[in-house]
Amino acid sequence: MGKYTSYSKKELPPKGKTHEIWSGFGCVIMLVIPVISIAASVLTIDWIIDAKFNIIPRGLMGFPQLPAIVYKSEGLSFLLLWMTKVKNLYAYGVMSLFYILFIGGVMSVIYAAVYRAIGPSRYTPLDAPPPKIKVVKKSR
Repeated sequence: MGKYTSYSKKELPPKGKTHEIWSGFGCVIMLVIPVISIAASVLTIDWIIDAKFNIIPRGLMGFPQLPAIVYKSEGLSFLLLWMTKVKNLYAYGVMSLFYILFIGGVMSVIYAAVYRAIGPSRYTPLDAPPPKIKVVKKSR
């Protein structure tokens, strides 16, 4: 027991309940963005192919190839053979990842701006006040 130690408990201010819109916003980010990005990637890749732009690498085009072990195993072939029937699957996957990163980044920036504008204050009553900085000009 130290000389300057106080053992009284400080009461914390009650935490406010989070508004329901923030939970819904997380749901949008986790569920809707991948669905939108997959649909957008299919539309984008099909448009690029129809317009005859040669900007997609050949390795991403065509039907995917699976390893030989997939065809030997009954369980793996049941789970993975549907992928061999989707043309341009690799191109769709790469473009989907691009859209997920782009849309998720934009949504996160918008979320951060809105939360900063209408969210709770940065400091609680238990925080120390921010330091006051005095600007002193040097005289010559």
